[in-house]
Amino acid sequence: MDKEKKLLSRKLAKIRGWIQAAATLLTNIHIPNLFKGKIYQGNAKTVCVPGLNCYSCPAATGACPIGAFQAVVGSSKFKFSYYITGFFILLGVTLGRFICGFLCPFGWFQDLLHKIPGKKLSTAKLKPLRYLKYVILIVFVILVPMLVTNSIGMGDPFFCKYICPQGVLEGAIPLSIGNAAIRSALGKLFSFKCMILIAVIVLSILFYRPFCKWICPLGAIYSLFNKVSLLKITVDSSKCVGCGQCSKACKMDVDVCKTPDHPECIRCGACIKACPKDAIYLLAIYPSNDVLRIINTSSTCPSLSNSLIEPKLLILFVKTKY
Repeated sequence: MDKEKKLLSRKLAKIRGWIQAAATLLTNIHIPNLFKGKIYQGNAKTVCVPGLNCYSCPAATGACPIGAFQAVVGSSKFKFSYYITGFFILLGVTLGRFICGFLCPFGWFQDLLHKIPGKKLSTAKLKPLRYLKYVILIVFVILVPMLVTNSIGMGDPFFCKYICPQGVLEGAIPLSIGNAAIRSALGKLFSFKCMILIAVIVLSILFYRPFCKWICPLGAIYSLFNKVSLLKITVDSSKCVGCGQCSKACKMDVDVCKTPDHPECIRCGACIKACPKDAIYLLAIYPSNDVLRIINTSSTCPSLSNSLIEPKLLILFVKTKY
């Protein structure tokens, strides 16, 4: 069984690019709209997609989770959004930053840029910049839209409006090409955001995923769940020889052997492919039948459920499939 899982992990890592392409297509399924300069506004736009994908993209299937979150926070009648919060928790607990590595269109865009031949630079000495994305999340996604409001109490989606390069790439540029009215209305803000996009493009050619590492608030949210997510990178200590090939292959600057569930890990599988001993693989943790069996037993047997040794029994019988 272990061999099958490790083989599956290697295959998944090898076809990651195809999965990213498919995810981008599904996230932007309304391709004809790109030539019309119109935004799809059907019922699916009320549902968030997992990755960073602009709501204003003419081809977008659903809503951007960061944009949706800011819309709620900046509303004049702000209320705690159980839907958006639940969305983040559900995806975070189940997948963690696997979404960044496999399902995010802008992450794939950066991967493609980094494949352009030329000199590549390491971000290993720039690790403190990782914390910038948490500052951006707290300040520009949460606090500023909530506190800086207009006369009717509504706040702007500051991250989307002033920072996000995906909005220019997927939204402003396609819309301006297909719509003369929008094209004539472009001004200094569009020019400013184009400069941000160009900077991200240049940096992505030189560095691996600079936006994901330093800027993306969505990645910051998912990273908070990496240590508890059900899908994670696992190192088989009985097979690991400590050669360090996995950490050398990791472009997210993670010490895989020591912290395989590091917040920066995007589950890309580079370490899996690099390991000469097949000691690393993707692991999906889920309850076995023994878990369900003991839970059912305790619920139907008062003497067991009320017993002082119940925690020990649970530890004894509950197993996790690997």
